[in-house]
Amino acid sequence: MSLRLQLLQVARLAPRLLGDSTDLVRAFFRSQLTEDGAGRDRDGRPDLYYTIFALAGLQSVDEPVPVERVEAFLRQHGDGSQLDFVHLSALARCWAAIGKERLPADTRNALLERIESFRKPDGGYEGDPKLGHGTAYGAFVALGAYEDLGVTPPKVLKLIQALKRLESADGAWSNVPGAKVGATNATAGAVTLIRHLGFPVNQTVGDWLLAQAHPQGGFLAVPGAPMPDLLSTATTLHALAAMDRRLPVEVKERCLDFVDSLWNAGGGFHGHWADDHLDAEYTYYGLLALGHLSVS
Repeated sequence: MSLRLQLLQVARLAPRLLGDSTDLVRAFFRSQLTEDGAGRDRDGRPDLYYTIFALAGLQSVDEPVPVERVEAFLRQHGDGSQLDFVHLSALARCWAAIGKERLPADTRNALLERIESFRKPDGGYEGDPKLGHGTAYGAFVALGAYEDLGVTPPKVLKLIQALKRLESADGAWSNVPGAKVGATNATAGAVTLIRHLGFPVNQTVGDWLLAQAHPQGGFLAVPGAPMPDLLSTATTLHALAAMDRRLPVEVKERCLDFVDSLWNAGGGFHGHWADDHLDAEYTYYGLLALGHLSVS
């Protein structure tokens, strides 16, 4: 099962906790697609990256996707030759969301070739041409795109070795080699990717992730961050599940309270307590977090 489908499988559990509010979420995700089939960014503009989350959100709450409209939008981007790494991956993932059998074979091959062009000498992936090394985020983006195009990245072991070089001195992961302190999303991404590819992860990493729990619920992006955020919370819960680590009851209850505090009656979730916006990305992470909390 691909990373995308794994995430979707969990997010589909969210209605257990959403209950009657699920209809509000359906309406919100419908509003996040333009008439031209594109996902809206935070300024309401069409954006491939946000299209991923709009489509995944609709699928999570069993809301029909307007496939023809979305396909027309995706075809505007051709083989992705004008796109950066993140949006190139988004194009691949959006095609998978509406059915990769709709994707022309020559376009698929061109997408794969271009994604591989972002590989770094250490075997990792990263979109920033100034960096000589891969990042945990880049590895997650590349693997997701490859899998959604129906294949696995070449030389997987080199990818794992590149991630090994990103381990931080405190036993977590960072997006830069030699870091003294890890970052939650880099750590969660690395754990999820490594476990997904069938490699072991030291259980002490789970301790590190649990240590980022905020006293009022949720998880911090880095140790000592001023407040928790929804992205870090959702990715941490997913990584802990990949490691078969159960949440302590008190942590689970506080996380439920935290996610609830970010809910908006408009059908979406804010990213953190100081965030005034609603968008498809954070709302999808809200569903992912709720999905995990409904079973953990």
